[in-house]
Amino acid sequence: MQFDSLADFFNMGGYAFYVWLAYGVTFLSLGILIVHSLRQKRKVLVGISQKIKREERLKENRSTK
Repeated sequence: MQFDSLADFFNMGGYAFYVWLAYGVTFLSLGILIVHSLRQKRKVLVGISQKIKREERLKENRSTK
């Protein structure tokens, strides 16, 4: 589909509200998914780091006794 002007492009043949709303919802959903995934990854990595430190402390305590 070709548009005669930039205004026609943004109007989307009278369906601009639905088209731009669909794009907005899609990009918002993807953005939320990415942010949530990065936070979950960070939480898991922090948990693993804490578990490794705890295991090292336990190992040191066992070896000193």
